[in-house]
Amino acid sequence: MKQKPRSRAKRKNAKTVLRLPDLEFAKAAVLNSLTSPDAQRGYRHAIDEFVDWYCSEPRLALNRIVVLRYRTYLEARQLASGTVNLRLGAVRRLAYEAADSGLLSSDLVAGIRRVKGVKKLGLRLGNWLTAEQGQALWQAPDNKRMKGKRDRALLALLLACGLRRHEAVSLRLDHIQQREDHWAIVDLLGKGGHIRTVPVPDWVITELNEWLRAAAIDRGKIFRKVTKMGRIWGDSITEKAVWHVVKECAKKIGVAKLAPHDLRRYTVYRIMPNRNLSPQDVGWPEAISDE
Repeated sequence: MKQKPRSRAKRKNAKTVLRLPDLEFAKAAVLNSLTSPDAQRGYRHAIDEFVDWYCSEPRLALNRIVVLRYRTYLEARQLASGTVNLRLGAVRRLAYEAADSGLLSSDLVAGIRRVKGVKKLGLRLGNWLTAEQGQALWQAPDNKRMKGKRDRALLALLLACGLRRHEAVSLRLDHIQQREDHWAIVDLLGKGGHIRTVPVPDWVITELNEWLRAAAIDRGKIFRKVTKMGRIWGDSITEKAVWHVVKECAKKIGVAKLAPHDLRRYTVYRIMPNRNLSPQDVGWPEAISDE
């Protein structure tokens, strides 16, 4: 079957050089096509990085040569091959949406599509914490201060339960339930819409309980904002706040370039002692009890 030729109007409006409004329009189209918050955050960051670089360069056509130059720029920053390929994938998707909207010539998009990614020469495992570093990390915050109690509970959850940033931010008190004499995070909505149940060690329950009692939280989201005066306000914290907590505490124990996602690699169950506290000893609020 013969393909229908594109309308003359669409071919006439196609461009070779995209201005900032065009890039923002194409970026919005890319983000609207994604359903996962994690994917949206990753693509938004990757596209913003490319737009900053592209706008800082002379106004050249968005074509294969420009994308090759951008790949060279990323490699010069000594980024991991997976990171470089993710950035290039975001650029390709940006070009596709621009072409579908009639903003970019289809011939230029075809050239961009031929730009190959970087070969993966090995597996980059990121930062791995030792047993001592893991224990020092969640104990780094000052538990005598309100913010310190919150940060200790947050870091304990990230280490022990392998939560992602958006999962920790959206965690509610009714997610924590007792199942067969054990505590667990129930019906946790994760990446890609997957729902899972995560066991919670007793020592993490103890840290959570200390924060909840001090903050007088008996419903809603677990982690809230804390002012410099130690007052609780708002109904949740942001994902960026989780990033800052991890960075700040990692700096205290002398670990550089530690990201929240690195804590998912830490198998805390093999390291931390189990305190074997019963739910009654832990003293959780009645709102999350099965009784």
